[in-house]
Amino acid sequence: MTDQPHKSGYAAIIGKPNAGKSTLMNRILGHKISITTHKAQTTRHQVVGIYSDDDTQIVFLDTPGVITPKYELQRAMMKTVERARSDADLILLIYDPTDTHPTDEVIELLKSINKPVFLVVNKIDALDRSKAEQKVAQLEKRLKIHSVHYVSALTGEGVNELIEAIRGLLLPGPPFYPKEDLSEHPVRFFVSELIREQLFLLFHEEIPYSCTVDVISYDADVDIDRINAEIIVNRKSQKGMLIGKGGEAIKRLGIQSRESIEQFLGKQVHLELHVKVREKWREKENWVRNLGY
Repeated sequence: MTDQPHKSGYAAIIGKPNAGKSTLMNRILGHKISITTHKAQTTRHQVVGIYSDDDTQIVFLDTPGVITPKYELQRAMMKTVERARSDADLILLIYDPTDTHPTDEVIELLKSINKPVFLVVNKIDALDRSKAEQKVAQLEKRLKIHSVHYVSALTGEGVNELIEAIRGLLLPGPPFYPKEDLSEHPVRFFVSELIREQLFLLFHEEIPYSCTVDVISYDADVDIDRINAEIIVNRKSQKGMLIGKGGEAIKRLGIQSRESIEQFLGKQVHLELHVKVREKWREKENWVRNLGY
């Protein structure tokens, strides 16, 4: 039997907010590296996930959901979609067939990208297959699609077949990253994302969208990591809401964030959280840039 050549390449994940992009990413990697909540626009950065086996490496560019920019932060998010356009060997269009809203913005964007498009029909566990196929037929009329894949990011159905199909399109080449790496982001990036995930889970309305998390210090010791992080808010009134009566809200946020980080790192964590007000940080380009977007 002849040895298969090692193949490697970049796949950009594109889709509407909440189509299940991050859940699919975590499923493919068998590890949680993209935060997932039921709220749209949770993903802000281009989280790079790296899938490796003996003869393949696929680097996934996870783009924020396609939206029309309304302010500076969203403009920065759309830049990552542009980067996917230039860097990717192929595009995975994640499509939620249970979504009743049209995918026009995504289709327009993809028409302008000259790369093979894999249509990945997600949430197939939640919908009758023939209904999904009808919707796919409509999409195929509007967009040049390389192949269609039915998957469930939740149960894992169809995911291995999808990886094989991606591999089939990649060119022979060495791995871009060490095989044990799951992402190119440093640990403190994931720590800030995990805290941000808890903000989405614990607070409502605009609070999570107005916050960002800055890890001020990270001291890793043998048996415990000591982390000091700031939660940056847009307005003074939001600081009070985050801290809560008698510090109750921030205490709960601290406990849940710490548990989530400990699970991710597989070790004990001491976490300190502080709230800082930076008036209208989302609208100021230098703030958006300084905070890593």
